[in-house]
Amino acid sequence: MQDFDLVVIGGGPGGYVAAIRARQLGLSAALVEAEALGGICLNWGCIPTKALLRASELYHQASRASEFGIEIEGLRFDISKVVDRSRKVAGRLSRGVAHLMKKNGVEVVAGRARLEGPGCVQVTGDTQRTLRAPHVVLATGARPRVLPGLETDGDRIWSYREALHPPAMPGSLLVVGSGAIGVEFASFYRDLGCEVTLVETLPQILPAEDEEIAAFARKRFERDGMVIHTGASVGGLERSGEGLRARIDHGEGEAELLEVDRAIVAVGVEGNVEEIGLETTRAQVERGAVVTDAWCRTGEPGLYAIGDVAGGPLLAHKASHEGVLCVEAIAGHTGAHPLDAGRVPACTYCRPQIASVGLSERAAREAGHELRVGRFPFAGNGKALAVGEEQGLVKTVFDAGSGELLGAHLVGAEVTEMIQGFVIAQGLETTEAELMQAVFPHPTISESMHESVLDAFDRALHI
Repeated sequence: MQDFDLVVIGGGPGGYVAAIRARQLGLSAALVEAEALGGICLNWGCIPTKALLRASELYHQASRASEFGIEIEGLRFDISKVVDRSRKVAGRLSRGVAHLMKKNGVEVVAGRARLEGPGCVQVTGDTQRTLRAPHVVLATGARPRVLPGLETDGDRIWSYREALHPPAMPGSLLVVGSGAIGVEFASFYRDLGCEVTLVETLPQILPAEDEEIAAFARKRFERDGMVIHTGASVGGLERSGEGLRARIDHGEGEAELLEVDRAIVAVGVEGNVEEIGLETTRAQVERGAVVTDAWCRTGEPGLYAIGDVAGGPLLAHKASHEGVLCVEAIAGHTGAHPLDAGRVPACTYCRPQIASVGLSERAAREAGHELRVGRFPFAGNGKALAVGEEQGLVKTVFDAGSGELLGAHLVGAEVTEMIQGFVIAQGLETTEAELMQAVFPHPTISESMHESVLDAFDRALHI
């Protein structure tokens, strides 16, 4: 039995960051992880998918080389090498997290953790250990949601795990669900030549994004050969020959059959709340997530929850931020402050990329705001034209009376690297006047951000 100030269950981007911050604040900390350090994000999500998407982006760019006066003959890819690189990147970062744990003096305990009453964590693995601490942080993450009739089998029906390391490139693919995970995989496989069909039950793809941005992205996907069905569902998947037969229901009795080699089911995730001993506590679970307050506290004194297991937004950077604020509150740090979920940016790394923060135009109107909305297309941006990335759009949403930046929505090349400018602006409560007075460097694609702000107030210079 060992005593610590803090025990963190789960070594993903929320858990390991919480442990590091605890040590920085002088608390003794143990981190329990059943698999690889870095969690799903680093090992099977955020990082390896970006490595794959970089490969498909390079392949796509190489296929356009003649537009830039460069001739490439015999262009091809080796999917095994593409996958191998992504696994090496993930492995390198996981080892990096292990180094950070050692550097910061965090004790890493390998095994599965279970709460056994207040402040007591039982760990089972190669050896059995009992850890005690007045503060326990749950950072157990989430897993793919399973729908009846669409259960993954690891062979022909994939979750994101199987999609990350295909044994061979399928000729055709069905992607069920058009959130960030589904769209990123659809984009990756399509750019490498796979015939991709994307099915979404809601009226628009990327349901969490601004309607105009989602429509722009859909048009680009379809132009590049992706088949998209919205307002539709997959009624079932069954084996057929070497592949699958899917029934796509369009409503009102209309349906079609689709033959594909493989399918990816990406219909969301649900928190890992089972088998961790929550029933021994006063913590509550609602809709698959542990209920917490603004400081990540559960209904059980001394028990906290951060990241995906505590509900949305289901984003790694949200988990990391919660890990920091939770531990700072535990330590009584004067700089601790609750998270404003409305200012957490969302990024989707498909081609074109999509990034947003704050309210969509529809949500802002429904909240009762009088709006000024600005738009600027990449087609009016010199850098975008020079690098061949003229397909893009920046949209900004302001309160007409106060000039408050309510939301920003971007689609196009490298917008995931640009959104932080609007995130900082919101955090500083920057007004439209200050944004318009800011000097943006030329030539950069980021100038389109400035022009969108100008357009919202009828001052755009280049459209």
